[in-house]
Amino acid sequence: MARANAKQLGAYYTPPPVVTTLVRWAVRDPSDRMLDPSCGDGRFLATHQNSVGIEHDGAAAHEATERAPGALVHEGDFFAWAAHTAERFECAAGNPPFIRYQTFKGEVREQAIALCARLGAKFSGLSSSWAPFLVATASLLKPGGRLAFVVPAEIGHAPYSAPLLEYLVEHFDCVHVVAFREKVFPQLSEDCWLLYADGFGGSTSEIRFSAQTKFHFMPSPPRRFSAIPTSDWRSVWQRRLRPFVLSAAARDLYAAVLAAPGTRRLSDVASVGIGYVTGDNDFFHLRPSVARELNIAPRFLLPSVRNGKALPRRSLTGAVVERWRAADEQMLLLRLPKGGDLPLEVQNYLDSEDGKEARKAYKCRMRDPWYSVPDVQVPDLFLSYMSGLEPSLVQNAAGCTCTNSVHSVRLKEGTSASRLLSLWDSAFVKLSCEIEGHPLGGGMLKLEPGEAARVALPAPAALAAADASTIDDALTTMRTWRHYGA
Repeated sequence: MARANAKQLGAYYTPPPVVTTLVRWAVRDPSDRMLDPSCGDGRFLATHQNSVGIEHDGAAAHEATERAPGALVHEGDFFAWAAHTAERFECAAGNPPFIRYQTFKGEVREQAIALCARLGAKFSGLSSSWAPFLVATASLLKPGGRLAFVVPAEIGHAPYSAPLLEYLVEHFDCVHVVAFREKVFPQLSEDCWLLYADGFGGSTSEIRFSAQTKFHFMPSPPRRFSAIPTSDWRSVWQRRLRPFVLSAAARDLYAAVLAAPGTRRLSDVASVGIGYVTGDNDFFHLRPSVARELNIAPRFLLPSVRNGKALPRRSLTGAVVERWRAADEQMLLLRLPKGGDLPLEVQNYLDSEDGKEARKAYKCRMRDPWYSVPDVQVPDLFLSYMSGLEPSLVQNAAGCTCTNSVHSVRLKEGTSASRLLSLWDSAFVKLSCEIEGHPLGGGMLKLEPGEAARVALPAPAALAAADASTIDDALTTMRTWRHYGA
C-alpha cells in the first residue's frame, strides 16, 4: 500500500516526548480505554495498549497495527465511524489532521459538520479539519473523561476555533491551552500548542492559558496559567487566546485604552475591503509599452497596485506611478465596461490567443461578459494584506486601483486621511494590528478585512496616559511570537 501524501492527509507525526506528555496525563489507570481519532503510525497507541485508533490511510493503519499490536485499529473515515459507534472512552489523545478547508471538502466535510451540529458545535465551511475532529472525539468520552491533543496555534485566533472552544467550556470542568513560542514541529511553518480538557459532562466559565518559551516533558499541564473568564474572551478579546502571550500589564493597558471614551475601531472611520479579482492577472494587466503597441486608449487603462511590495511609505503619488511607467511595469488594468461596443483594437486583444486562453479561467467563465472585471475601486488609502515588520497604510494620491493582494480603504465622511495616517504610526496601533491580525508563517503578519476593521484607534488622552515602555515591550513580544526576524 502506497502511503498517501502526508500534507494532503494533514499527517505530521508527533515527537515522542510530546506523545508521552499527553498520554501520561490522559491515562489515569491501566484499565482506561484511550481513543486516538487519527492514529497515523500508532505512536500514541503504542504508549497505552488498551487503545483504539482510527486511520484513513491504509499504509499508516497497517504500520500502526504493527507498532501497537495490543491496540485495535480501524481503517476508515473517523467521522463516519464516530457517527455510528457505541464505544465510549475514559480518555482520548493524539494529533488530529490539520487539513485546511480547501482540501477538507466533499462528503467527508459535510458529514463532519453535520455531526458536530448535532452535538451543538456549528462550524462554517471554512473550518479546517482538526477542530471538528476534537468535537467529535469529545462526544465519545464517558462522564469525567479527558482530552489531551496537539493543536495548531490557530486555536488562538482562527474564527473556526471559537465553536470548538465554546463546545469545550460547555462540556468540560477544565479547559487548558498551553502555547509555545518555539516550534514543537521545527519542520512546519505553523506553530503547534497543546490542549487539555478534563471532566467531560461538566462546564467551566474560564479558559486556562499558559505561555511558555519551548516545549519540555511535563506530566501535567503547567500550574502557572492565566484564568481567562469566557465573558472577557468573547467580548474584549474577540474569542482569541493569542493576546494572552502578553503580560497582564500589557493586556490591562490595551483593554483600558479600548474602553476609553473616544477610542474607535478602524471600521468606525473607514470601510476595509479586498481589491478586484481578474481571473488572469497577466492578461488583464498590461505594460505601458504593450498598451501603446496595441493602441489601446488610455480611458480603458487604470494604474493598479498589484501587491503590497509596490506601496511606498504613506503616500502613493503620481510621481511614483510615472516611475512604474518608465520602468515599463505590468501595472495598467484593462478596465472594460459591461455593455456597449468596444474599439477594434480592444476587441482584437480580447480575440487574441492570450484572450482565448484567459476566458477559460474560472473567474472569467463565471462572469458576463468575461472581460469586464468587477469591483474595481479607487480607494482613499491602501492597506497591506500581509506584512513583515508592520502593515502599511498608504494614501492613494495617484488615483490608482488595487488587486485583492492589497486592501482598499474608503474613508467615511468627516474622517481626515492625514490624521488617520499620523495615528497609524503610533506604537499602540502597531500593537493593535498584531493583536487583531494573526501570524501567517515565515514571520509574516496577516490582516483579513474583518481583522483590519477591528484595529483600535486610541483616544489621544488615553494614548498620552498609556505607558510607552509597556506598549513597546508588548509589540516586541507579539513580533517574537510570530517569529518575525527569526
